[in-house]
Amino acid sequence: MFAVRPSFLSKSRALFTVLIFSLQFSFACVKREFNPQTLIALPSPQQTSLPRLNINTASAEELETLPGIGKALSARIVEHRQKFGPFRKPEHLIIVRGISEKRFRELRDLITVE
Repeated sequence: MFAVRPSFLSKSRALFTVLIFSLQFSFACVKREFNPQTLIALPSPQQTSLPRLNINTASAEELETLPGIGKALSARIVEHRQKFGPFRKPEHLIIVRGISEKRFRELRDLITVE
């Protein structure tokens, strides 16, 4: 009836394989929509009613209660305050050596300058 040549089968199989791989990789590169419902909502300090620590009036021991702040770093914060005056904004804490942007992001909801 109908005879299929072997070379046609190998070419079509190769083409099919290339098509499958290209489809798989094209879906991997598709930009997905941002869905805010997929984010885990962490409670803010206002919701948990935690008092914020005033970095302008806190002692070195009080500063050590903050996550990621040890004795040396709390001493540097107090020293910076004494040398240059109070912090005007919480963001100015980044000026202190040892406070990275990542560390500040962890602290920003726990501190105040009021």
